[in-house]
Amino acid sequence: MQTITIKIDDKIKDKFFWLLQSFKDKGVEIIDIDNTVSDTEYLKSIKGMEESILKASNEPLENYVTREELDW
Repeated sequence: MQTITIKIDDKIKDKFFWLLQSFKDKGVEIIDIDNTVSDTEYLKSIKGMEESILKASNEPLENYVTREELDW
């Protein structure tokens, strides 16, 4: 049996899942439905994150460090 990962546009997802259900008894199994969101939507869903990003974007350039300056 093959396992695949695909992206489905929200406009057709109901029709697509209906189609998959018609193959349920013929070897197609829906293992997981991952309701992903865009990075922007995810960050906006975290309380205070949007304000934090806006605040950080207004920091003066002198306060930033380069990747090489970070102490890992």
